[in-house]
Amino acid sequence: MTLAEKLVEELNCETVFTIHLGGLDIPILESVVVTWIVMGVLILLAIFLTTGLRTQNISKKQAFAELVYEKLTGIVGGTLGEEGKAYTGYLTTVLLFIGLSNVIGLFGFKSPTKDLNVTAALAIMSIVLIEAAGIYHKGAKKWLHSFIEPVPIVTPFNILDVFTRPLSLCMRLFGNVLGAFVIMELLKIVVPPVIPAVFSLYFDIFDGLLQAYVFVFLTSLYLKEAIE
Repeated sequence: MTLAEKLVEELNCETVFTIHLGGLDIPILESVVVTWIVMGVLILLAIFLTTGLRTQNISKKQAFAELVYEKLTGIVGGTLGEEGKAYTGYLTTVLLFIGLSNVIGLFGFKSPTKDLNVTAALAIMSIVLIEAAGIYHKGAKKWLHSFIEPVPIVTPFNILDVFTRPLSLCMRLFGNVLGAFVIMELLKIVVPPVIPAVFSLYFDIFDGLLQAYVFVFLTSLYLKEAIE
């Protein structure tokens, strides 16, 4: 199989099963099923780590859960600041979801973030949150006025920015995940098997987690700008 054929196969999301509702057939794609698996893992992990919490003489499990919580909220909250503290929970969840989605390929699943529909949905959710937060914190009048700042002549560019931000978030996440796959396939062709295995640690783990952080960091940055 050529590299082009492998790339097409990697991007192609097969229909796992179809839901029949009257005369309507709803195909459930592979990326949707793997997304459900990621969600299920995160939910079960959250239930396991938050069961039996105590205020004194805490268990090692609770200590680990508190450490993870503090580190993750610290990463997100450091960018948002005090004004954006209310959005830390959502962005931390997105960070965990994208991070696990990017590394789930190590367990034989196709990463949902290789589906452009998934990355587009995540980007649109982020921008809707940003604009809604801007309206909530500034009020509709000041939010609309922000489009003519600093001078009215830049209004078209400020409006265009609302649409280009989700596109950049979507394509950055999708492009980096796809690029890592292409590089790994090229390495498998031109170098001995041992070297791709070493690079796999970077592209399949570190780079996947890095892209999750970049996505959440940019969303936090846009959100902070919107509510200031």
